Amino acid sequence: MLQITVNNNNTLDVEKLDGQWAINDIPASWDAQRQPNGLISVLYNGKSFTAIVETVDIKNKTLSFRINGQRHTVTVKEPIDQLLSSMGMDLKSLQKVEPVKAPMPGMVLKVLVEPGQRINKGDGMLVLEAMKMENILKASADATVKSVKVNERTAVEKGAILIELE
Repeated sequence: MLQITVNNNNTLDVEKLDGQWAINDIPASWDAQRQPNGLISVLYNGKSFTAIVETVDIKNKTLSFRINGQRHTVTVKEPIDQLLSSMGMDLKSLQKVEPVKAPMPGMVLKVLVEPGQRINKGDGMLVLEAMKMENILKASADATVKSVKVNERTAVEKGAILIELE
């Protein structure tokens, strides 16, 4: 059985038994087909909807889409995720946060974070100038800055550790 959470507040138990889908133990009939224009045509319990997929995050098992202009974010918990959660663990907490490394040689123009600072996925952490372009290195996950290993106006080589996270 899958646990599907919609917009962080409505959790549904979804399973397929003997070829029939059920949502919270209520039979549900649905079908989805990708259209040539990229939209998805959804038929749910006799009603037709058109969906536009905005983002898919396989690692975090989330999907964002729009139906009739309303955005919906769906998170899926498979049986292993549910088991770990019931034991007080989850896969996200077990994943090690990797240090931020220089993707190419360059010059550190600005450090945007400091040790102890809590950062969210997508937050800018450092500005690196490389090949006459400014590149903002962003957080790949929610974390806390453990240490900053470089100073502003410092040249770095590809692969150098710039920021350690925890």
